[in-house]
Order: sequence, then structure tokens, then C-alpha cells
Amino acid sequence: MPAQIRKTLTYVETILIEGGRAAPRPLMLVAAAAVLKNPWAGRGFVEDLKPEIHAVAPELGALLTAMILEAVGGPDHVEGYGKAAVVGLDGELEHANALIHTLRFGNHYRQALGAKTYLAFTNVRGAANTPVMIPLMDKNDEGRRSHYQTVHFAIPDAPAADEIIVALGASTGGRPHHRIGDRYQDLKDLGHDLANPAAV
Repeated sequence: MPAQIRKTLTYVETILIEGGRAAPRPLMLVAAAAVLKNPWAGRGFVEDLKPEIHAVAPELGALLTAMILEAVGGPDHVEGYGKAAVVGLDGELEHANALIHTLRFGNHYRQALGAKTYLAFTNVRGAANTPVMIPLMDKNDEGRRSHYQTVHFAIPDAPAADEIIVALGASTGGRPHHRIGDRYQDLKDLGHDLANPAAV
């Protein structure tokens, strides 16, 4: 059963000035989203979600990855990445989780970028126009705080009660004037080990 996609959209935000100061280079925040029929809608409690995950998630991963790469101009332009899903009110939160928390979805993006870190994520249930918030982190270094950002948008007519929004996000760099250091400096200052950052 292929994904029943009602529409797709690409969101692009270009930041030129931040904090009253020009960015060293324009920063693009990008999202690619698909609005699709929830494959479990109207079926009551479905015990085994795997058949629909296997049928739908790879298609979405490939589609949204291609949309991101087209928007930014290729994989070398992506430095930060993340993912998100919003399930409509007649669905379960588990349905949103099912389509994005599988390697059959995320590995399309990771492999295209040559990325090493996990994909930061959000997954929520909501009505049409619910904000889609995609947290981003560096594709190769999860402790690089300069790349902690969020792509934030909404779709006025989605998700319908029986739909899911599935989205990928990207940035072409870190925050323009990042100056809070990184995780490694904190660990050094605290005298903690990378493998045990809370020293417990």
C-alpha cells in the first residue's frame, strides 16, 4: 500500500540579519513536508504497525530527502538536520512515531548526506495549523551547539483528523552569531568525561 499523499510543500527561510548584525553568510532553514492519509485511520487499535511502516516510510524518506536536496542545492550544503511528524486528532501519537522512527525512513536522509548523528525529532498530535517544529543538530557532531536550531512552520489545512504530516528539516549552517560554546568545553570546564557527562 503506497502512501496516499494529498500534497507536499517546501518551506525555505533565509536569515540575513540576526541580532541587528549581518550574518557572515546567508543561513537557509529548509523543511520538506508531505501531508498523507493516516494508513491506520478508521481501523481502531491496530496491534501490528509494521506492514504499513514498511510500505509507507521508505517512500516518504526518499521523497522528502529529494525535496530537501533540491531546495538547498545538494547534500554538501546541508550541515544540520532533523525530522518531525504531526498526526491528526483521530490518530494515535504512535502513528506519528511509526513513520519517522524507523531506519527505513531516516536512513534515506542520512545516507544522502553521509551523516553520522541521529535525527533530532518531534512528534505530536494536533489539528490543522498545528505548528510543525523540527529541531536540528549538526549532521556529524551532536555536541556542536552552533547548529541547535528549529525550523518552524504550519500548514493551514493540515493535518486533517485522518492525516499525518511527515517532515524533514535542514540548515545550511549554524546560527549566524553563535557564542555559547559547545558541549565539549562544558565537559572540560566541569572536569567530566564525554562518556559520563553528568558524572553519575
